[in-house]
Amino acid sequence: MRAAGALRRAPGGGGPLWGGTSVVGGVEPERGGFGSVVALDLRRLDGLLEVDAESQTATLQAGLRGPEAEELLAGRGFTLGHFPQSFEHASIGGFAATRSSGQASAGYGRFDGMVVRLRVATPSGELDLGRAPASAAGPDLRQLFLGSEGALGIITEVTVRVHPKPREVEAEAWSFPDFATGTKALRLLAQDGALPTVARLSDEAETMINLATARDVGGGEQSGGCLLITRYEGGRIAVRERTRELLAEAGGASLGAGPAEKWDHGRYHGPYLRDALLDVNALVETLETASTWSRLEETRNAVRDSLTESLQAQGTAPLVMCHISHVYPTGASLYFTVACGRGEDPVAQWHEAKRAAGDAISRSGATITHHHAVGLDHREWLTDEIGELGVAVLRAVKSTVDPSGVLNPGKLIP
Repeated sequence: MRAAGALRRAPGGGGPLWGGTSVVGGVEPERGGFGSVVALDLRRLDGLLEVDAESQTATLQAGLRGPEAEELLAGRGFTLGHFPQSFEHASIGGFAATRSSGQASAGYGRFDGMVVRLRVATPSGELDLGRAPASAAGPDLRQLFLGSEGALGIITEVTVRVHPKPREVEAEAWSFPDFATGTKALRLLAQDGALPTVARLSDEAETMINLATARDVGGGEQSGGCLLITRYEGGRIAVRERTRELLAEAGGASLGAGPAEKWDHGRYHGPYLRDALLDVNALVETLETASTWSRLEETRNAVRDSLTESLQAQGTAPLVMCHISHVYPTGASLYFTVACGRGEDPVAQWHEAKRAAGDAISRSGATITHHHAVGLDHREWLTDEIGELGVAVLRAVKSTVDPSGVLNPGKLIP
């Protein structure tokens, strides 16, 4: 079933819902001044409409969940290669609407970089955007809707770049003496073009807590320091020797495949533990950002210190862990995991800490979100990032495509 044309105006505000995996309030119902809330259920938009094997593209409907899309593509010999931690429940439309970034982004790229074409239904009409691998036909309007979080239109169909399903997969873990040394090694890989499919560096605290059991596995011994996970798939195997050479020159020591395989086996487990930990009076939350290589350490220190100071002041001293899992020639992401005792009101406890971290991110010149999106939680910092004029541009676009303001009110746009 292909989506119908323009959306009808409804008596209430609302937006699309399928995976519901947003961690920043992106799908929280907000009336926005309306008398009711309407959720658009996209689960029946679940088809693989076309595979162009010669061009290596596939057209997927927005309601397809990640595992279903991979299963359908595998039947045609392809993979999307997009595996965020929300993969088991998130949808194709959600990936596009939030500019999702998967754990194999070093090799396959971010989801917004995979999109060739997309169809969007809006209250003012339907848009069909993208018809060539590259174009100079004015600003790329696809970029208005990639990351629009349902506030500008409902993404119904996406054509994406796909890859032949890899026949070979190799993994290797590395140890670095400290986070700064490991970070420099990742920069060298990114700027040399010798990135593996997966490149994930944990800092000292995360290595100690989450990966300590990987010691003495696979022919290498991890004793302190920082753990780097690398994984090679398909064509990326060709760069493995160059990657290994650069990592060794940068101060890394190979630990073999064991720790990397262990991480791969458990990489989707984390989100399921949060509520169970709250039940035993432990608060564990996450946040992320991205910055340039030259400011990465400054940003990491600022965020870590702000979280520590805020939670200590509340009587719940935290352990703040960090890792890099998305790297670019000009910079990288920073993903923080925070663990502390549960306060009397854990929602207010985390809200105060998250606000302190958001302010630190903004002051450091980093982005308020690398892949979690804006939603409700990050909206107050968007003006700092794009400026008053940038916000005015977004409001103008919304007034054109959604003049009654019915689409996901209260989200994204300050």
